[in-house]
Amino acid sequence: QVQLVESGGGLVQAGGSLRLSCAASGRTFSRHPMGWFRQAPGEERTFVAVITYTGLTTYGRGGVKDRFTISRDNAKNTVYLQMVDLKPQDTAVYYCAADINSGTVVLGRAAYWGQGTQVTVSS
Repeated sequence: QVQLVESGGGLVQAGGSLRLSCAASGRTFSRHPMGWFRQAPGEERTFVAVITYTGLTTYGRGGVKDRFTISRDNAKNTVYLQMVDLKPQDTAVYYCAADINSGTVVLGRAAYWGQGTQVTVSS
């Protein structure tokens, strides 16, 4: 059974940092693009970032590229999202996604999704 399990979320003050992790099991994703989405209360899920197995990255809009960094460890089947200078508007459930095609991930149509991890940023 394929599983993507996120961790690392929590409550942090504005200006703080968090590092999210997404560990894949059940199959190897070492050659699959993996990405992050987030969904704030009452809003649609939005694309944050994606990384190919060779390390090429694409970030979503909203200035996240300036504060968020996506990375991966193929040997560990894990993708990370380092977030710094967090703002209250970053509060959301963050989801990990994986698919054979990075475009599919970016469009939010990935075949594999995690259950999400809550990030709450207080002002």
